[in-house]
Amino acid sequence: MTVSDLFEPLPLLHGRPMRNRIMLAPLVTQQSEHDGSASPFDKDWYRQVADAGYALVQTGATTVEASGIAYGRQLGIHSDAHLPGLTEIAKSIREGGALSAVQLHHAGHRANPLLGGIPAPASRHTIPGIAALSIDEIERIRDSFITAAQRAEQAGFEGISIHGAFGWILSEFMSPMLNDRTDQYGGSIENRARFTIEVIEGIRAHTNPDFQIGWRLSIERYGLRLEELREITGEILDREIIDYLDLALWDSNQIVQEGSYQGKSMLSVFTSLPRKRVRVGAAGKIKSAQRAAEVMEEGADYVLIGRAGILERDFPRLLQADHHHVSPPIPVTAKYLRDTGLSERFINHLRGWPYFVRPEH
Repeated sequence: MTVSDLFEPLPLLHGRPMRNRIMLAPLVTQQSEHDGSASPFDKDWYRQVADAGYALVQTGATTVEASGIAYGRQLGIHSDAHLPGLTEIAKSIREGGALSAVQLHHAGHRANPLLGGIPAPASRHTIPGIAALSIDEIERIRDSFITAAQRAEQAGFEGISIHGAFGWILSEFMSPMLNDRTDQYGGSIENRARFTIEVIEGIRAHTNPDFQIGWRLSIERYGLRLEELREITGEILDREIIDYLDLALWDSNQIVQEGSYQGKSMLSVFTSLPRKRVRVGAAGKIKSAQRAAEVMEEGADYVLIGRAGILERDFPRLLQADHHHVSPPIPVTAKYLRDTGLSERFINHLRGWPYFVRPEH
């Protein structure tokens, strides 16, 4: 793959194609209102990235239930009251020429009680004194994902992406460390993946034929097993029940350290799977057109841009204009971020990552 290939269109199973191979990663910004409504800061952020040249713009983790909240000022889609702000965001993205998606999220056992969250563990052992979810509760949360996808469609988004990464509820059910159930949602990898597949199938059944479905998957930490995840991912790709898979890697260069794939790149473990017409992309420290082309050379269909898109809002356009452009190094000052148009709320969120924002003296 060459850098020029980054700017070729990419057809999807449903709906419009991506206009190029660069997607904005789903970025938590913690700048919404306390009830999950989109704030003026959210709307301004999505206006900025809508005009940046991305193929697809996702929202950050957006709550499907009020009780599934993880962060302060987290964007919500669990109420019809959220529709006006979401509709405005979808309109901005559409007018910028990109595809749009809401990332659907439930924090599971990591729901924050200080924010009204109710921890919802797969296992009775995960949080002392808190019972595992009942079948009825699992089905309620599944239906909340489906209803949230219908709201996204009503708001004008062209699709959703299901957050199945980082130990949040769907990832949690995948993990044998966090899921010791003995019913149909525990035990084998097929059973542990049942929750995710029911969510995907339910959304497909209750949205229009052109509605796009993405799935974000992480394959590290939280007791997740690489070999198992590769197996179930292969089944999902073969069934073509999603449009795109987003591999949430901390570093797209990382090498598997143990197990049957030791020595191989984490990316290649998944890009080597047959995928039919499903598209596979990866995130992880992609800071230049050259690195993006290398990720595609390793089998990815597209790349996701996170940090580089925060530092330079028009990063895709900069890459297209100059194939040698490289994202600025981090950490940066709060003043730098402020001057580029980030809100103080977003900057305060980024202060939680010491490698990103330089402490001010």
